[in-house]
Amino acid sequence: MNNFKERTFQIIFTLAASASILSVFLICLFLFAKGIPTVAKIGPLKFLLGTSWKPLNNVFGILPMIVASIYVTIGSIIVGVPLGLLTAIYLAYFCPPKLHTVLKPGVELLAGIPSIVYGFFGLVVLVPILQRIGAGKSILTASLLLGIMILPTIINVAETSLKSVPDSYYHGALALGATHERAVFSVLVPAARSGIVAGIILGVGRAIGETMAVIMVAGNQPILPRGLFKGVRTLTANIVLEMGYATDLHREALIATGMVLFIFILIINLLFSLLNQEARS
Repeated sequence: MNNFKERTFQIIFTLAASASILSVFLICLFLFAKGIPTVAKIGPLKFLLGTSWKPLNNVFGILPMIVASIYVTIGSIIVGVPLGLLTAIYLAYFCPPKLHTVLKPGVELLAGIPSIVYGFFGLVVLVPILQRIGAGKSILTASLLLGIMILPTIINVAETSLKSVPDSYYHGALALGATHERAVFSVLVPAARSGIVAGIILGVGRAIGETMAVIMVAGNQPILPRGLFKGVRTLTANIVLEMGYATDLHREALIATGMVLFIFILIINLLFSLLNQEARS
């Protein structure tokens, strides 16, 4: 009977894993089957390096959106990663138990807030504040908002990884004369590096793929970024804003834009994985 249960659950888990792999494969198949012919039709250099996006004239250059997505993602990393990592370290090793019971649900609540609500917060709170320094709807505003949005992902994954480090690491560091702070930052944090990197990857993936919140605070101007305080349009915003009425080559160009975005996410994941492997070695 026990063997039968084990075999049944093994089959269920295998099917679940296979369904996940199949879903990714089908997404890749759809995007590349639709996107590659479109890029070839428009011209790879015109599509990827073109600086003008004029659908009415059949001019489709997505370089401004690519650069904007990179800038906004880097900005969100600068804001969210240090704050998220330090918060995770505090919750794992420094936070009093009573305060932890309050802070932890708050972090989890952040993860459950819809992106449109974050967008309203950015539009009503961040934009008026930053308008005083000339920013308003800009790269800076979008970076700050996305930095806030990726915090719960980074904090939850990083804290779980930190708490999974064996206690013997900590006690061994103390036995060698290290203080609590030194043991945490010199021993425990490096030991949890792989999990921390995984949390950062998930956070960056959310940042580069976020749409609704960015639309509300980034300005949505399909031009090359001219400064931190200027409005931009990201790849995701470009797709959402125009897919509703796009037809023929315009629609195909938007699907090809989604393919480029998908490739960017794959490259980011690959780079983080390589960095993680180098750190381990």
